[in-house]
Amino acid sequence: MNYDAIIVGGGIVGLATAYRLQEAKPSLKILLLEKESKLAPHQTGNNSGVLHCGLYYKPGSEKAKLSVGGLKEMVAFCREHGIAHEICGKIVVATDESELSRLENLWERGNANGLLGLRKLNLQQIKEIEPHAAGIAAIHVPQEGIVDYPGVCEKLGELIRKTGGEIKLNTRVQKIISDGSEKIIETSAGNFRAKFVVTCGGLQADRLVKAAGQKPTAKIVPFRGEYYQIKKERQFLVRNLIYPVPDPKFPFLGVHFTRLIHGGIEAGPNAVLAFAREGYKWTNFNARDFAESLSFPGLWKFLFKYPSIAGYEIWRSLSKSEFTRSLQKLVPKIQASDLETGGAGVRAQAMTWDGKLVEDFHFEEAKGILHVVNAPSPAATASLAIGKKISERALAQLN
Repeated sequence: MNYDAIIVGGGIVGLATAYRLQEAKPSLKILLLEKESKLAPHQTGNNSGVLHCGLYYKPGSEKAKLSVGGLKEMVAFCREHGIAHEICGKIVVATDESELSRLENLWERGNANGLLGLRKLNLQQIKEIEPHAAGIAAIHVPQEGIVDYPGVCEKLGELIRKTGGEIKLNTRVQKIISDGSEKIIETSAGNFRAKFVVTCGGLQADRLVKAAGQKPTAKIVPFRGEYYQIKKERQFLVRNLIYPVPDPKFPFLGVHFTRLIHGGIEAGPNAVLAFAREGYKWTNFNARDFAESLSFPGLWKFLFKYPSIAGYEIWRSLSKSEFTRSLQKLVPKIQASDLETGGAGVRAQAMTWDGKLVEDFHFEEAKGILHVVNAPSPAATASLAIGKKISERALAQLN
């Protein structure tokens, strides 16, 4: 049970890391461990399926760099392997005068990040792309698209196995112990030994840092994002992707409309504190997860900083009419009767002890091990680029 490298976590980042490692050095003996009975069941499996090209991200940030290059790699991968995807474009809409300066800032960011084909739109031009959208100005982002991320993960798993890698499901990591120059991974399915370990734990990322005997510098706080689906007979209201202009005073983007790659239109998400790290409904409760969140001082500092938005997100979660009002800012004709309950995802948001959200990718590294602690959007889009970056770090230590 000896390996050159062990990857913990079978979401899209873990799979992409294993794939890139094997691609770079096929002779490596690689094992990927996933605690669930299938690959990518949590963040990746509940993703809305958007291919992000880097409009929102601060120029020079890791997110911006990885997004622009990662999009090209993901599209090329999907084309090569016949995975459903479409570059359909999106519009980001300013609905009142107060949003115009922020829209201009997005325009500058997008150009600084190297996005191609950006266009400023007036009301008439908005209507040509999205006839039922409201707004006084917008940016058209033609490089944005949609994709089947579970399909990407299925193909990555297939390729890893095909080229000699191993994947073990139903294998929960309990402890990671240093033994000389190697690591011993104690799991529910026995012990494994490796020269190098990468943890891509998503919602369990900080716990894997602790399991390795290290002190995490950030805590995972789970925020649930809930969606509605637009009923089939009313889906003509949205053609592709309609997004709001984000307000930098608030920590979350806000509700928007997304066409799904296999059909349907999704509206959302909101953002509410989840009572369980893998809690996709209000009724899902995990005592350990909830106690950890409540005892974390950073969460209380965050809530004190954003009391109104935190309260509003809860209210909007409980009130379909309020959720509808939020959506009507972008598409006025949408009605509560057009919406039916959709899915939900839980975002693994890393937060520091002073209550700040970790907005960029965050890694923690020690001899023989690398932890991916925070992998925010565009992690799915940029997963192949992130996997390559991680594999380079791993190979530097393995060599």
